[in-house]
Amino acid sequence: MAVTAAILMSGCTNAPSIGVLGAYFPDWLFCIVAGVVLTIIIHLILGRLQASHLIRPAAVAYPALVTFLSLAVWLMLFQH
Repeated sequence: MAVTAAILMSGCTNAPSIGVLGAYFPDWLFCIVAGVVLTIIIHLILGRLQASHLIRPAAVAYPALVTFLSLAVWLMLFQH
């Protein structure tokens, strides 16, 4: 019984968080914000270059780009 409880409790660790002005925020929140901001920058660059037609369908491509960039930021900055 004790071994089973120990195995189940091993997943209960502190959440990775960052202190910002006294408040702690989870890492994934910063990564999602960074992914959205980077996607907006890419969208603006493609619009300026008149190459926005390269990303079709936009309803699938932009959420996938946000996901990819968020995960990439997480891997680069918060992987311990």
